[in-house]
Amino acid sequence: MERWDRVGRCAGYGAALAMAPYLLIKVSWVVGSLLGLAPIGEGFNLAGWVLLNTVTIGMAGIGITLALALVRPWGMRAPGWLVAFCAWTGAGFLVSILPYAVLSTLLDAGHDGATNSGGDDSAMPGWEGALIQFSFIGMGLGLALALPAYLRRRWPEAFTARVGDDSRAAVPWAAAVAAVVGLVWAYWAVGGTLGVAHPAQRDTNGYLLTGLGALWALAGSAAVRVLARQRTTRGSHRLLLALGWLGSGSLFTWSGWRLPITLFVALAHPDDVTQPENLAIAAVLHLAAVVAGVGMLRSLVGSRPRTLAGTSPTSPHASELG
Repeated sequence: MERWDRVGRCAGYGAALAMAPYLLIKVSWVVGSLLGLAPIGEGFNLAGWVLLNTVTIGMAGIGITLALALVRPWGMRAPGWLVAFCAWTGAGFLVSILPYAVLSTLLDAGHDGATNSGGDDSAMPGWEGALIQFSFIGMGLGLALALPAYLRRRWPEAFTARVGDDSRAAVPWAAAVAAVVGLVWAYWAVGGTLGVAHPAQRDTNGYLLTGLGALWALAGSAAVRVLARQRTTRGSHRLLLALGWLGSGSLFTWSGWRLPITLFVALAHPDDVTQPENLAIAAVLHLAAVVAGVGMLRSLVGSRPRTLAGTSPTSPHASELG
């Protein structure tokens, strides 16, 4: 077994273990609230609180299953499209957010502030927040190491090929839309107020999240455009694939998560929730980001690769994603 493969397998098991505390905490919140033994999060009724945490329990379970699929033999037999989609969304959620987790933790420590990593209850005990933060960071790091090793085992041609002349996957509109979304977010991240309805509601963490979203949108857009132009070497091809994968996944998952929240705030007008951005503009951007993310993924997995040496890229798994 190659060293890189051993590292990937250890990382997969580590990711599954790291997510376990988050899963147990969320289960305890649901059971405790139903039995009247645990408080309900601020701004929620019992039904909404149970629904939200049940959804996150399901997401944690999928994350643990994905981590194990990347290292166990049955993961190689699972449907390729299912593993790829879960890996894409998981990486988009967790790997892309790792810089924010590190920077926000440092900023909170510098200001002697408590970190609310879960985002569900501002009154959670400090040890719960620390465990949730550990779960997110551990899962993200584990996926970052285990996923490439799995992809290299299952679809080795993706690491030795570039987009061929017969590619049907180049989607320039998706990269262009992602670039526009990224530029708007970058403008907001540096303090721009056009399209911001409540500037006073913005804080440091909000700037960081917006800036990080802009970074991944622009990086993913640039990577997909370069790949579509077929101007890559073997080394740059791998880097561009990683940037395109994470950029498109970040656009799809985070905007897919925020879009229904933005629509709910716009329609229900809850008294205790105020978003800084103009809700109509934010909703349009999130919708555009979701569509661009899907289009960029189509560009990455719908290609017909050919090896740099000119040999055939045929493999038993070559058609699973196309």
